[in-house]
Amino acid sequence: MAEKAQKIVGVKGMNDLLPATSYQWLWLEDKLRVWLSQYGYENIRTPILENTQLFTRSIGEVTDIVEKEMYSFIDSLNGDALTLRPEGTAGTIRAVVEHNLLYNANQKLWYIGPMFRHERPQKGRYRQFHQLGVEALGFKGPDVDCEIILMLNHLWQILGLSGVELQINCLGNKDERLAHREALIAYFEQHQELLDEEAKRRLHTNPLRILDTKNPAMQELVGNAPKLLAYLGEQSQAHYTGWKAGLDALKIAYVENPRLVRGLDYYNLSVFEWVSSDLGSQSTVCGGGRYDPLVAELSGKENYAIGFAIGLERLLLSLEAQNKLIIKPACDIYIVNDGVGAAEMAFNLAQELRTLGYKVIQHLGGGSFKSQFKKADSYGARLSLVIGENEVKLNQVVLKLMAEQKQELIAHTQLSQYVTNFFNS
Repeated sequence: MAEKAQKIVGVKGMNDLLPATSYQWLWLEDKLRVWLSQYGYENIRTPILENTQLFTRSIGEVTDIVEKEMYSFIDSLNGDALTLRPEGTAGTIRAVVEHNLLYNANQKLWYIGPMFRHERPQKGRYRQFHQLGVEALGFKGPDVDCEIILMLNHLWQILGLSGVELQINCLGNKDERLAHREALIAYFEQHQELLDEEAKRRLHTNPLRILDTKNPAMQELVGNAPKLLAYLGEQSQAHYTGWKAGLDALKIAYVENPRLVRGLDYYNLSVFEWVSSDLGSQSTVCGGGRYDPLVAELSGKENYAIGFAIGLERLLLSLEAQNKLIIKPACDIYIVNDGVGAAEMAFNLAQELRTLGYKVIQHLGGGSFKSQFKKADSYGARLSLVIGENEVKLNQVVLKLMAEQKQELIAHTQLSQYVTNFFNS
């Protein structure tokens, strides 16, 4: 007796998207595409695999992502060091620089797709997750900073999503962050006994990330730490003030959060997060900010850049919590058929009705009329067309109104008009 083959299952933290929920993703993606086009953004698609150096240079080697979350490997065919993209901005800027898209032009770009990080899987956080990314390149701001927030505020309105809070901060420039960094190190060194192991590890590499700790025992210590805003120069202050003034003029509410930082090294000046009350510990639905230094860091000419990413899994969870997701769309018409010539007539009628824009499912594979009507019910069909041998001979169909449980005989020549009248009534 042959040994039963071992069952192969999916990779932990990388989930299948099944038809029971995939229609919600399609609905959301359609909404996003229309919304982005309203603001003049164009689609860009970059590879899922990039050279590992792209991320070590852009994200920063002393970050959680690079140190312990990236899926990196050596290509056994040619020895290249490759990484599954952990985020989309670096790859987008690499493509923009490589193809010289900023030559005498600004760019407003968007992309959507899977990202990969080796994290502990939990609700709203997976090892393969999906993001919408938006990048506005070549705009000095802070007017574009305001438009970015305005368009996101508009998106929440389009989706009917409430309870999302905008938090903002200013990270200044490199020199200002360096002065603040030295002050942070000095402060935390005076209180080393209160630091957890993660904070001690970050103290001399990325002390700004200590401010983002979720450790309850460190909250008071972090709350009293030197504030970056105190180290901002005149230009950074002017940019931040202009951004806030623009948001005030647009009547968009925000909370200043001096502890708000981003997990990637390339950010400067404006940073923001939209936080949902529906997601527990994984509360950030959207995060972003300015990253002006990144274009030059990836061998382009110095330029301006701002963007954001929305975690689609988290956004869908928030919409689900607020009952804002669409109900699975029903089939308009189900064609029940059996007998000589019935299938052929059903094929022709199905195509005729699809050209009018209706969602039509033709029963395939045979079976009793009773079992076929059960299928029609399971698809939520509003109408069923019944075709048997008699209907074929007379060129007629039995048209059944599923909810009303009524039916009538309709000549083939009258069917299109009858169906149109029914769905328009």
